[in-house]
Parts: sequence; structure tokens; C-alpha cells
Amino acid sequence: MATLIDLSSDTATRPSTEMRAFMMQAPVGDEQKQEDPTVNALQERVAALLGKEAALFVPSATMANEIAVKVHTRPGDEVILDRTAHLVHAEAGGPAVLSGVMLYTVQGVRGVFTAQQVEEAIRRDDPHQPRTRLVSVEQTSNLGGGTVWPLAALRAVAQVAHRRQLRTHMDGARLMNAVVASGVPADEQARGYDSVTFCLTKGLGCPVGALVAGDREFIREARRYKQLFGGAMRQAGIIAAAGLYALDHNVDRLAEDHANAKLLARGLAEIPGVTLDLEHVETNMVFFDVAQTGLTAQDVVDRLLAHGVRMGAVGRTLIRAVTHLDVSRTDVERAVAVAQEVLGKRAARAAGE
Repeated sequence: MATLIDLSSDTATRPSTEMRAFMMQAPVGDEQKQEDPTVNALQERVAALLGKEAALFVPSATMANEIAVKVHTRPGDEVILDRTAHLVHAEAGGPAVLSGVMLYTVQGVRGVFTAQQVEEAIRRDDPHQPRTRLVSVEQTSNLGGGTVWPLAALRAVAQVAHRRQLRTHMDGARLMNAVVASGVPADEQARGYDSVTFCLTKGLGCPVGALVAGDREFIREARRYKQLFGGAMRQAGIIAAAGLYALDHNVDRLAEDHANAKLLARGLAEIPGVTLDLEHVETNMVFFDVAQTGLTAQDVVDRLLAHGVRMGAVGRTLIRAVTHLDVSRTDVERAVAVAQEVLGKRAARAAGE
């Protein structure tokens, strides 16, 4: 079989030869004691990028999110977020287990909700009800389709939250995709959010790591929970160096991933039985429905994989494909050809029955 074209997630990226070489040269120290110079440099750089006082390097964006929830809330509190949020679907119930909080999900549009929805979701001051404490947004919205939150929507949500004395968190796992797609700098998008998660292992192409940023008091508490959750490390500069390399080399090129996603979407949309909204392919994600082909998403995913193309089934008939730095334009063209062959034959058989 030809080399696998892995469109299952942008977490499939592998560190380049140049990134590995840069990592090998990184000065290191004891990260747990805050003595690793490369970790410290990365934390300072990301804090400045996001317009925050400080940042903390952690093993994963999931840990970053869970630390933020822990710092901002107390057991029994409630968090407002979209029903598609990563905190809801992909963190193993962490908010409940680690922080003892409830999640109040709202129905946004492709992962984006409104300030009015936040206002309506806030609990009244009643001892019978949980206390609303935190509002969380996800930029970009993964299960919303890679949707970019407009700056006006981000600001409006933060403003109503703070007016009602709530804390705010941004799960910015793919924030730099939003920056490149919208042209709005990261610090502008993060303004009004008391904490921000910043992931290195997706489009930025690092093998491990994320950061959580906020003011100095937030980071002081975050460091305590990083230790509690088992996230403290020793000579972590060797992996933090990948983040520094990525910020220098892998941000602007995200535009290539976005262009490839649009190319992929146009090719898939030509296949009979595939339902796809081209207008809403905003970043590096393509969601398409195969219900009208008569196949399930898993059927299609299995058939594509047999021909060297990996995508992910995210529903009974819904499939997600994600472009990234390890997928070239040629790979995308090949993936389209495979999909058209696999599903085109299916459509031809159905027409003849």
C-alpha cells in the first residue's frame, strides 16, 4: 500500500527533521523548579503572544483546560459552554472528576454561541441551584466544523460574563488557525479571557505540549494544579524547544492547510450522495455527510483506509477530514481521487439497481 495519507486529525503531525535538530540543541534544566531556560523562554513568548502576564507549559491541551476549570471554579459550580465543546466530549469527564463542576451546554451555531445565550444560561442567586462561575469558548470550534469565532462575538461573550462577575476561559487549541484565517492577532482574540489554552501538537506540528496563560495569580494557582495532576516535568526544554521552533516556522504556513481543506472540500462535494457545505470550510477541517450514499461513515472510512486514506467517523453518517503540515496538495488531490473512486462506484451501482 502507498504511504498513508492521514487526514484523521492534525494531531497526526510529526516533528520535522529541522524541528528535531533544534530540539536536540535546546538548553535544559529542572522544569519543576522553574529552572529550564527553554521552557521559561517558551512560556514568556506565548504569554506575550496572547497578551497575558504569564503562561505555564503542560503536557497537553486537555490538562491546560482542566487546570483552568480547576482554578476558576469550586465544586458544585457550573460552566457555560457550547454543546460541541472539547471539554464536554473529549476530556473523559474531567470537569466532573477533577473539579466537581456541572456543565451547562448551549446550542450555538457551528460551535459559536451568543452573549444573549450566556445571559439566559446564568443561574439566579438561589441556594437550590448551582452557582454559575465560568464561561468557556473554543477557538476554533472543532466539532463546529473548524469554525472561527468572530472577534465581535468573542468580545460580547466576555463582556456579559464579566458584567455578571463570571470568569472566562478560551480553549485556544487551534487559535493560530483562527489567527491566520481571520487576520486578527492572537492577543486581540484572547482579550477579555481570564485564561487561554494554547496547543502545540496540532497544526503547529510539535510532538507534545501545550500552555495555559493568564495573569500571574492565575498561573500561581495553575502551577499548583499542574503538580497535583501529575504534569510537572524535569528537563522539559527538549520538548519545549519544538514550540519555539513552531512559532518561528509553522504559523504562517497554516494558510496552506486552509487552502488544502478547501481543495479537499470542493473535490468531495462533487461526489454523488455526499453532502457538504463549502461555505463553512473556514480553516483546516472538512465535515461531510454520506447518508445519501447508503453507507455509514464507518463503512466509508474503512473503504478509504483500504486505499491508503485515513479520515475519521464522527457520527453515524458524518466524517471529518483534517489537513495539516504532513499533508501536501498532492496528497489532497490523491485523497479526492480515492474518495471519488470509492464512493463513485457505490453511486454507480446504486443507479443500476
